[in-house]
Amino acid sequence: FAGDALDSATWARCPRGKSDWNDTMSDDPGLLTITNGVLHLRGIVNDREDGTTSCLTAGITSRGKFSFLYGKVQIRARFKSAQGAWPALWMLGAEGGWPANGEIDLMEHLNFDQKVYQTVHSDYTVKIDKSNTPKKGGTAEINRDDWNTYGCEWDADKIVFTVNGKLTHTYPRLPDKGDKQWPFNQPFYFILSMQIGGKWVNGSGPTDPAHFPAGMEIDWVHVYQRKESSDKPDAGDGK
Repeated sequence: FAGDALDSATWARCPRGKSDWNDTMSDDPGLLTITNGVLHLRGIVNDREDGTTSCLTAGITSRGKFSFLYGKVQIRARFKSAQGAWPALWMLGAEGGWPANGEIDLMEHLNFDQKVYQTVHSDYTVKIDKSNTPKKGGTAEINRDDWNTYGCEWDADKIVFTVNGKLTHTYPRLPDKGDKQWPFNQPFYFILSMQIGGKWVNGSGPTDPAHFPAGMEIDWVHVYQRKESSDKPDAGDGK
């Protein structure tokens, strides 16, 4: 994240939507800044008189600009925690609608937890699999107030999640489960989002306005690929 503005060739701001993860997204310029090579995504209490949401947040996406198929991903980030804060680093399949297109959650953090969640979602995990086989995700301990590096190594047969270079969870392809179990065979794009509130994050209690502003800082996003993968359309190396 060089300079003082978002690289529009790779990234765009997340628009506001109706889902729990984006219903407080705002284009307020103060919520997204780049300083000394670090991206800052902030979440604040909305004090606008005409506000339709109690909080405002920011996020970025590479949808339609950068996607890739298979490789190693590493994202270095830290956050200022708050009751109701939900920073996330994740990826979505570029083709089709959710959950059929697949989702890879490299990191989701709730409130003041000392752990993060790393999970996959698909038609199979959401609609078909009631036994959680194979296990769709797990948690990993973190240094909550420090920088941590979240990532995965992803190929045609498995997704191996990592935190600070250590393996934390593996999600395998099981051909006998059918195509819906493995939509992870298409290019995926990034979403880096700072969100406040929602059913999941507020499960342990309501958002506390006194804890804000909060936010997430992202130092870098690295994508590594083998040469045979990087030769494919839509694959590449982005920061």
